[in-house]
Amino acid sequence: MTVVAVAPPVSEPDYSLETLPSSPAAFEAELAQRYRTILLFGAPGSGKGTIGKALGAIPGFVHVACGEVFRGLDLTSAIGKVFIEYSSKGLLVPDNTTIELWHQHIDALVATRRFAPDRDLLVLDGIPRNAIQAGIMDSYIVVERIFHLVCLDENLMFSRLRRRALKENRLDDASDEVIRHRWRIYEQESTPILSHYSSEIITPIDAIGTPVKVLHDILGKLL
Repeated sequence: MTVVAVAPPVSEPDYSLETLPSSPAAFEAELAQRYRTILLFGAPGSGKGTIGKALGAIPGFVHVACGEVFRGLDLTSAIGKVFIEYSSKGLLVPDNTTIELWHQHIDALVATRRFAPDRDLLVLDGIPRNAIQAGIMDSYIVVERIFHLVCLDENLMFSRLRRRALKENRLDDASDEVIRHRWRIYEQESTPILSHYSSEIITPIDAIGTPVKVLHDILGKLL
């Protein structure tokens, strides 16, 4: 006889009135505790990091790339070992680990005054990576704009990633097999994230142009 394991039912989110702010003032207070944020969204090789760094050099913008946060980890630490286990195979790091590390990093920026939430606009790339992460991060951020960096030339993207791997000795971009696997994961898990947000705040940006042109296009939408 074959025994079939039945997964326990998944709890539905609690959308009862008890979970909502008790008053407009309470809602405003809750909103004020979240960080005003711009998301840079796009496939591996679309230039999110390059554009994020350029924006981060402008006063009033603070850029945080989740990939760079992970790569700065002590690889002998517990969380560092988790990262290397997944990234070396081209896999996304588990959601809970990703959000935990990101939150710790933001807290450190605030504590050292490199990020002033009442003054600065947070620019994120590489996080959230899927709809689950987006839902979790709704408690921490208010997404004001999403710039979707679009590049339909797959060969160009692969070429960018290979050059970056050679220049920066990045294990996660070291082979075509890993790059293709990351693309498949992006298409399967990351693209649906856009449906989590209102289409009114999503702006497609042509990522094939030079970084200067892409930055110009984004700033034109913000200013």
